[in-house]
Amino acid sequence: MFENITVKGGPLVLSTAAEVDQAQVALGTRFPSGYREYVTQFGEGILGGVYVRIYPPHQIMHGENSQAQWLARINQYWFWDDDKELMPKEKALQCVIIGDTYDGDELIIHPDDPERIYVLPRHSEAALVAGNGLAQAIEWLCSSNILTEAFTERDFEPFDSRVQA
Repeated sequence: MFENITVKGGPLVLSTAAEVDQAQVALGTRFPSGYREYVTQFGEGILGGVYVRIYPPHQIMHGENSQAQWLARINQYWFWDDDKELMPKEKALQCVIIGDTYDGDELIIHPDDPERIYVLPRHSEAALVAGNGLAQAIEWLCSSNILTEAFTERDFEPFDSRVQA
């Protein structure tokens, strides 16, 4: 599924299948296909040099931009009203954040259809659909030429957000 990704550096900061399961129970939803594979095979890090970050369970539950912090922030600063049919604020407040881009675009899923990955772009007031399943969403983020110039690099650089520099 992610065979075109090359790990640069290390060590990997992997999540366990049990951590994924615990987060799904706590959040009341499953993650999209590919998520478990990604966080257990690559873990926490950044893909595409400095572009896509898929949050591991510990980040979603307790990290710097945890689910609770993210919900509070978007509830206060909601501005994606250009496509209320695709993602009204009420629906977004039911979503789960699963990652972001270094540019500040946020990747979310809705419990009714966790396969469909939405993007709340930093520089646009309309939500987007990145695809179904994590592999398709990552490919769209890297190659659609919509949020950033398309690039072919699929290098993954691990890091641990729990370690203070």
